[in-house]
Amino acid sequence: MADNLKSLAKDTAIYGVSSILGRILGWLLAPLQMYVLADTIEYGKVNQLYGYTALFMVLLLYGMETGFFRFINSKQEKAGSVYASSMISIGFTSLLFVLLCFVFISPISGWLKYTDNPEHILIMVVTVALDAFVCIPFAYLRYKKRPVRFASLKLVSIFLNIFFNVFFLVLCPWLMNVAPSVVDWFYVPSFGIGYIFVANFLSSFITLLFIIPHILEAPFVFDGKLLRRMLAYSFPLLILGIAGVVNQTVSQLTFPYLFKDVGEARSQMGIYGGCLKITVIITMFTQAFRYAYEPFIFARNKEKDELEANKRSYADVMKYFILFALLVFLGVMYYIDILKYIVHPDFRVGVKIVPVAMLGEILFGIYFNLSVWYKLTDNTRFGAYFSVLGCIIQVALNIIFVPVIGYMASAWATLIGNAVIVVLSFVIGQKHYPIRYDMRSISFYFVLTAVLYALGMYLPVENEYLRLGFRTLLLLVMLAFVAKKALPAIRRKK
Repeated sequence: MADNLKSLAKDTAIYGVSSILGRILGWLLAPLQMYVLADTIEYGKVNQLYGYTALFMVLLLYGMETGFFRFINSKQEKAGSVYASSMISIGFTSLLFVLLCFVFISPISGWLKYTDNPEHILIMVVTVALDAFVCIPFAYLRYKKRPVRFASLKLVSIFLNIFFNVFFLVLCPWLMNVAPSVVDWFYVPSFGIGYIFVANFLSSFITLLFIIPHILEAPFVFDGKLLRRMLAYSFPLLILGIAGVVNQTVSQLTFPYLFKDVGEARSQMGIYGGCLKITVIITMFTQAFRYAYEPFIFARNKEKDELEANKRSYADVMKYFILFALLVFLGVMYYIDILKYIVHPDFRVGVKIVPVAMLGEILFGIYFNLSVWYKLTDNTRFGAYFSVLGCIIQVALNIIFVPVIGYMASAWATLIGNAVIVVLSFVIGQKHYPIRYDMRSISFYFVLTAVLYALGMYLPVENEYLRLGFRTLLLLVMLAFVAKKALPAIRRKK
């Protein structure tokens, strides 16, 4: 069991290089875009399109990434057939999606209330189709236990996106002033935020070129019957994925319809989305964990004779995930006085959402941990049930309270919706696939975090340097506790 935890920790760390470094670099893009745009409405438009991009990404994958791991780890299936069938399926649906969007762009832009620049939508349509298609080759790299290659390709894509953002948002405007003939043959200043989407498209397209050799690694043997079984397994996970999108992008998806003034909606969206960038540390931690965890649980599930040992592994992973996530939570909140400078001064009014949004993200990570029971027992329909309920709760709370108290309602809606599905998944999961989670330790971790949070955030220390020093000491207490509890368990021999 210790070896398995070591392997998971190692893979999480390597996948985390791409996820964490990528998020940090992307983090730097957010203040660049905010300071260059210096307009909450324009930044709100960017956030709106990226919210729908996330939704369409889930729709175009329709749970096939998890289905890929479920079937490729089955002894009854041929890896080449699983790889080819899933990739061909997603490639076909992605191409169909692009064609339909180009044909119906007028009603789509009207429905999204984005009629002023429909070309932005089309750029992101092609981009999300490319990103969906390469998800399966990236999943294949995870299956083949090639985290270094996976991380390197992800980082290439991230650096390209950053390069093109800086090129179009900073370098080109400067050249237009000092040497216009260099760029005026392709650069149009009035295109504005459209260049953010162009940068994303170019990085996605070049990433596709880099990953082509891995697309051709496996023999292409399409199996229609296999694909039908994969779709039956994966489709309920589509609903689960939608819940994840709502969890991350509820403001982008709902705000344009909750305010009479679209400008006000985009301004609120811009402030909320800008301040959410501060919570990216917990998001990238959970993302790195997810990359490593799905291959881990399905590989372990092959070992039927070690069922109880497997369950103990899942319980331990839950405990240490929560412990490390709470450490990250305290780290962000203790240094919020510094981290707030990431966002433009016009956006900082929304910093109050950060603790609520981070707790909501931690709860979603716990829910992802709990999802092991319905994924391993092929009861993915429960994931769909939970997801629908979570979506209904979040959307309903947004509709009721956002027009009254603004974007803060969105953060609370996410927290409440995630809390409900965590409780339901735990209770029902114990009946279908009982796992003895260490609830005593987990409860203590939350209590300890609450006490340290209260001491660090509410104890009156006027001097900023003394306040940061005091919070650093408290964080070291939590860090020492984590080291004492988690590290010996990971190193422990069988």
